[in-house]
Amino acid sequence: MTNRHAALPRGARMDRRLFLRGVGGATAGLAAATALSGCGTGTSRAAAGSGGKGSKTLVVRNSGGSYGDANQQAIYEPFTKETGIQVKVVNIQYAQMLAQIKQGRPEFDVIDDSMADFVLFHKESATEELDHDRLKNFKKAGIAENLVTTNAVGKNYWASVMAYRTDAFGGKKPSSWADFWDTKAFPGNRALQALDADLPELEFALLADGVPLDKLYPLDVDRAFKVLSEIKSHVRKFWDTGALPGVLLGRKEVDASSVWHGRLDALIKGGAPLAYGWNGARRQSNALGIPKGAANLDAAYRLIDFSLRPEVQAAYAELYPMAPSVPAAYKKLKPATAENLASSPAHLKNGFDLDVEWWIKNQDAVSKRWQEWTHA
Repeated sequence: MTNRHAALPRGARMDRRLFLRGVGGATAGLAAATALSGCGTGTSRAAAGSGGKGSKTLVVRNSGGSYGDANQQAIYEPFTKETGIQVKVVNIQYAQMLAQIKQGRPEFDVIDDSMADFVLFHKESATEELDHDRLKNFKKAGIAENLVTTNAVGKNYWASVMAYRTDAFGGKKPSSWADFWDTKAFPGNRALQALDADLPELEFALLADGVPLDKLYPLDVDRAFKVLSEIKSHVRKFWDTGALPGVLLGRKEVDASSVWHGRLDALIKGGAPLAYGWNGARRQSNALGIPKGAANLDAAYRLIDFSLRPEVQAAYAELYPMAPSVPAAYKKLKPATAENLASSPAHLKNGFDLDVEWWIKNQDAVSKRWQEWTHA
């Protein structure tokens, strides 16, 4: 798997496209939807049949894979059935999206992307300022303030969490990042995320050192690297793909690892002695917005509004382990599903939202220091 950062603009790595292209176990439940997904790179505006006022086709950009299949089954198909508006999908990335918008000819009407990319789009004046009065479901959705910006509305969450083998540590269960760092009480090898996968996990080091959840930002970078150095000799691997933590844990090469939530679900269902620890989960989010120059503005608002219905959010979460941004969706979820999502009430209280603005500002400096630290 290639390094996905090389061609990405500053900040764009935070959308975790590798994660969105296939959480372990999600694909199996979406096999029926795959044939209907309509996903593919390079779908032209003409081929999509959209472009003018009153068009019956809407083009949405998402990242494809099983994430896109879940969108198709839980959102796009029900939307088409209700409105008669067909939904086509393109899977292009940030740089290509921005180039099309700058040229005044975006081939898409709705953007489904990370909140980090929407911050970058805003800086480029590339997206519409949303008129929330056109989103009737938004008014009663109760979406967290940090997931609502002038150009985007939060759609769902994902999280980085701690994972561990339940047959390790003499039956004791690590319950915090402090436990993860405590190799005397919880002896064994560890794994942490590499820069090639996503942003360095400085927050976990600070939590292990006693920094409260609500005092994390601005991150004390010097303190974080000092704490990381304390565990470095126990880190067997800095993993660079979302599947690797499960492999390392499954082979007993490590006893605990950071992991993208959802990646172990298939292994756990298959009987592997693995579990997640939700304390100190680092949440990120995807959002919906509209590019400048969108050809089907009214239909774009209608799809975004449809996506914020509690029952639609719940249907999506049942298919794919990304958590609803609309709290009322939890009343419509199966209990077993609800308790394993990043925005459940208990997990919201015990985790934190990544500060996108801080990371965009400091990402280059932290990445340089990380590379120097890992090679020291």
